[in-house]
Amino acid sequence: MGIKIIATNKKAYHEYFIDEVFEAGLVLTGTEVKSLRLGKVNLKEAFCRIKGGEVFINNMNISPYEQGNRENHDPTRERKLLLHREEIVKLARKVDERGLTLVPTKIYFKESRAKLEIGVGRGKKLHDKRETLKEKQHSRETARALRDHSK
Repeated sequence: MGIKIIATNKKAYHEYFIDEVFEAGLVLTGTEVKSLRLGKVNLKEAFCRIKGGEVFINNMNISPYEQGNRENHDPTRERKLLLHREEIVKLARKVDERGLTLVPTKIYFKESRAKLEIGVGRGKKLHDKRETLKEKQHSRETARALRDHSK
């Protein structure tokens, strides 16, 4: 089967240096899964939080399912993430000690199960963001020049 990527959070890579990533399962309702399969999800404003030894994702917008009736879900509700106890302890230690944040980077289906990739991120300063944009533009220009040169 493999992996089917539904959405990526490009803003996360622009705003943070992602040091380490973890794969987490999601606790979802039926209409949320159906909306995910249609690709109706937005990770831009989403963030993760550790509360009471559990990890939750907030502000992840899963649009209501069009054929859903009164059973439809709240689009931006807090959703629980499924991680192993050791991973949660490791994440909590990193967030508390070093001032890092948990940022959702990607949501995908892996063997018909919805998974969320969480990155442990350090915030970028303005000059770091500018440097990243310059590097990206430079690599794009070199690729274009090589492509045009080979024609």
